[in-house]
Amino acid sequence: MQNNSLVHRKLGFQSYQLKLLALLGGLLILLMTTVPAWSESKPFMNPLTQASKARAELVQSVQKSVVHIKVEQKLVNVRGPFQNRPRQAGSGSGAIVRSDGYILTNHHVVGEADKITVQLYDGQELKARLIGTDPATDISVIKIEGTDMPVLQMGDSDNILVGESVIAIGNPFGLSHTVTFGIVSAKGRTGMGIAEYEDFIQTDAAINPGNSGGPLVDLEGKIVGVNTAIFSRSGGYQGIGFAVPINMARRVMNELIETGQVSRGWLGVGIQDMTPELAKAFGLDQAKGSLVTGVMPGTPAEKAGLQKGDVILRLNGSTIENSNGLRNLVAEARADAKVDLDLVRDKVPMTLSVRLDERPKQTGQADINSSTKSPSPELGFAVQELTPEMAQRLGYETIQSGIVITAVKPDSPAFNGGLRAGMMIVEMNRQSINSMADFQRAARDISTEDGVLLLLSTPQGSQYLFLQAD
Repeated sequence: MQNNSLVHRKLGFQSYQLKLLALLGGLLILLMTTVPAWSESKPFMNPLTQASKARAELVQSVQKSVVHIKVEQKLVNVRGPFQNRPRQAGSGSGAIVRSDGYILTNHHVVGEADKITVQLYDGQELKARLIGTDPATDISVIKIEGTDMPVLQMGDSDNILVGESVIAIGNPFGLSHTVTFGIVSAKGRTGMGIAEYEDFIQTDAAINPGNSGGPLVDLEGKIVGVNTAIFSRSGGYQGIGFAVPINMARRVMNELIETGQVSRGWLGVGIQDMTPELAKAFGLDQAKGSLVTGVMPGTPAEKAGLQKGDVILRLNGSTIENSNGLRNLVAEARADAKVDLDLVRDKVPMTLSVRLDERPKQTGQADINSSTKSPSPELGFAVQELTPEMAQRLGYETIQSGIVITAVKPDSPAFNGGLRAGMMIVEMNRQSINSMADFQRAARDISTEDGVLLLLSTPQGSQYLFLQAD
C-alpha cells in the first residue's frame, strides 16, 4: 500500500507539473504576442537610441579622415653596431584636411622625424613628407600623395561651449582609430608649459599616448581641436586632456602650407598678469588685463609711446583677460598690422595705435631653427640661449645670459618630471651652464640610462630635478 500510494503521489505531482507548464507556456505565448519590447514600452528610450545610432554613423564617417602616423628618428650622440646610429620609433595621429593629401598633426609627433609613414583607414601605408612645423603652437602639416581623399571639415572653436559633447579619435598605444566620447571641460587653458602660445580646449574625452595630433570633433562631425597633451601623474588617462583650438591651428596650418613658416606680430614689451592686489593699486575694478613691466628700445611699443606700468585692457576691441591672451592676439595680428590698444595709465584710460613688427627669431620653418638644441630625444626637451626679448618676457630682467628651455614634449620624461618651457638650466650633472657651449659640452656626456641631474631656475626660485629615459 505504501509503495502504491507513493507512486500515485508522484504521478499526481507530475500531472500537476505538466498542467503548470502548459499554463505558463500559454501565458508566455500571450505575452510575446501582446506585450511590446521593453524599449518600446519606454517612450523615452527612442530618442536615446536614435542619438546613439546617429553618433555611431557620425563616427564611421569621421574615422575615414583620421590617420595613424608612424615616425622614425636617428638618436643623437648614440652609436650602434658598425657605427650606425640607432633609430627611435614613435607614433601619433592626424586628420586629412585637404583632398590632395595634406594632414594636420602635432609638432611633437613629426617635427623632428627622419621618416614619416601614414596608415590610412583602409590599412594602406604611404610615405609622408613634412610641409612645415611650428613648435610655438605644437602644430605641423605633413603631406601624402593622393587625390579625392576623405576630408575632415573644420568647425569654429570660438563658438563651441563648455559642456558640449565632443569625440576624440586617434591611435592610443597603437590601437588604430580608437574613439572616445566626452565633453568640453573648459576653454582658454594657458600656462601649461606645453607650447609657447597656449589657448587649449580642455576635455574629459579619454586621450592617451598615441592620440597626439588626432582630431577632437563636435557632434556635427567637424574638427574643433587638435589633441595635444594630457595631464597625468601615471602617464595614462586621468580625465584631463588638452587640444589646440582649430581656429589657432587653421591659421598656422594655412601659413605652413603657403610659405613653410608662420608670421607673428611683435610688440616688444615685458608683461605680467594682473592680481587683485595689483588691480587695486592701479585703480582697476577687476584683475584683468596685462601689466607692462618693461618696454624694449627701438620696438613698436616704444615708438607708440607705451610705458612701464601701463595696463593693457583691449586690443582692437577684444578684451585682454591675461598676458597670455595679449601675446596670442598680438601674434595673430601679424607683422606690419596696425592695432589699437586700450589701456590705463596712472588711472587714466587712453588708446594708443601701434604698428607691429615681425616677431624676432622665427621658429616656424620646416627645418627646426638651429639655435634650438635637444640634448636627447628620449628626455624630450629643447633649449636656446637667452635673448634680451626672452629675458623681458619670462621675467629674467636681471639675467644677461644663460640657457632657457624652449619646448617640452608632452608625455616625455622631461614633462612628467616637471620641466616646463621658460625654465633656465643653471647646472647639468653638477656642471655650471652659462652658455650654449657649456650646454653642448655637458650634453655630450649625458646617458639616458643613468639620467641627468638638472638645477633649474625660475623667477620664483630654484629647484633640482632628475630626469631619466623610460
